[in-house]
Amino acid sequence: MNPPPDRSRRPLNLQLRSTLAGEAAAAAAEVESALLTPADPTSAAFFDVDNTVMQGASIFHLARGLHRRHFFTTREILGAAWKQAYFRVVGVEDPDHVADARNSALGFIAGHTVAELEELGEEIFDEAMAHRIWPGTRALAQLHLDQGQRVWLITAAPIEIAQIIARRLGLTGALGTVAEHVDGVYTGRLVGDLLHGPAKGEAVKALAAREDLDLAACSAYSDSFNDLPMLSLVGDPCAINPDARLRAHAREMGWRIRDYRTGRKAARAGLLMGAVAGAATGTVAAGVALRGRRR
Repeated sequence: MNPPPDRSRRPLNLQLRSTLAGEAAAAAAEVESALLTPADPTSAAFFDVDNTVMQGASIFHLARGLHRRHFFTTREILGAAWKQAYFRVVGVEDPDHVADARNSALGFIAGHTVAELEELGEEIFDEAMAHRIWPGTRALAQLHLDQGQRVWLITAAPIEIAQIIARRLGLTGALGTVAEHVDGVYTGRLVGDLLHGPAKGEAVKALAAREDLDLAACSAYSDSFNDLPMLSLVGDPCAINPDARLRAHAREMGWRIRDYRTGRKAARAGLLMGAVAGAATGTVAAGVALRGRRR
């Protein structure tokens, strides 16, 4: 009989992967528009993307755009959706299942080039993302820019897509999940982990250290309770279109709350967001991974 798995090491491993993901995202952050000294050099704002800056999940819009370009079939993504659901119910305690899910999260770009993803990402932004930007959130980001502060996006989406969104919105830059590539070709593996939850906090800390930011003078915006590691780092956290748990926490802590959805949409989203959020970044990404592995 095999010995029981050593669960005592898992939190450390998760922390190390989150730290690596955060540091990698910060190192790869696009800072071209930050080369000039800002009027307020120690303050910045950090914005989550999915359901904060734009309606829906950016990885879903990317996957749908790639599907239209025949990167994978409907049958493949439905089959993978079942496997992802099985993993969530049965495989969560199996380290092999956890590792496989993590490594396949961006497997759909394996074998493709960085240049290819960037080119298609520009097209997909125009056709599927641009009209989904929340005007209210965009105005908040512009307010920080007008005050001489830098503004970064912080998202679990591939950093190449995050940078396109930031560039199109006129922001300073973006931090996202870093996919390993060799000689400009993606391997399908991640550097560290998805930029999600604790990894976002690590990314913000690494960026703040590099850019000499005073986190107590910074702001952060998100819709998700999962982003507490990022929101709790700054002196001015704000809940945007929050899920039920984040709304309750923000009220308890006296944080700002902004909701740009209609009342009916907000109520429905509060009930469904916990179930849907994982599906957008997990099921879709795992689904498109099948095609990537064969290319």
